[in-house]
Amino acid sequence: MAKTGATGITRIINAGKYSIKGLKAAFINEAAFRQDCILSVILFASAFWIVSDAQEAKALYFIALISGPFLVLLAEIINSAIEAVVDRIGDEYHELSGRAKDMGSAAVFLTLTYTAVSWIAVILRVYVGI
Repeated sequence: MAKTGATGITRIINAGKYSIKGLKAAFINEAAFRQDCILSVILFASAFWIVSDAQEAKALYFIALISGPFLVLLAEIINSAIEAVVDRIGDEYHELSGRAKDMGSAAVFLTLTYTAVSWIAVILRVYVGI
């Protein structure tokens, strides 16, 4: 049977409230998310500076630079959600629980790697011309 509840604009407003609640929970309860937020603010500000020195494709460089930190924050929230669900189920070790947590961590690692590679590529292009 279908779930009954809010529809239309009320549903959209409620979804926004839940999203803000989730962001607050991640910021309050997850040190890694707070660290990623600080890093993202620094990287966003730096992106404006780097793009201002670019001679070409400024919009593309800007998108390349800011997409990484956004993806890191996204992966960190998903990783935290996975960890919360696994921890909710129980404290005892289970291979699948460990695998789920490891895969969430791997998602964060891959987005951090993407961020580093894209930043290095743009910086080399803008300042070295490679």
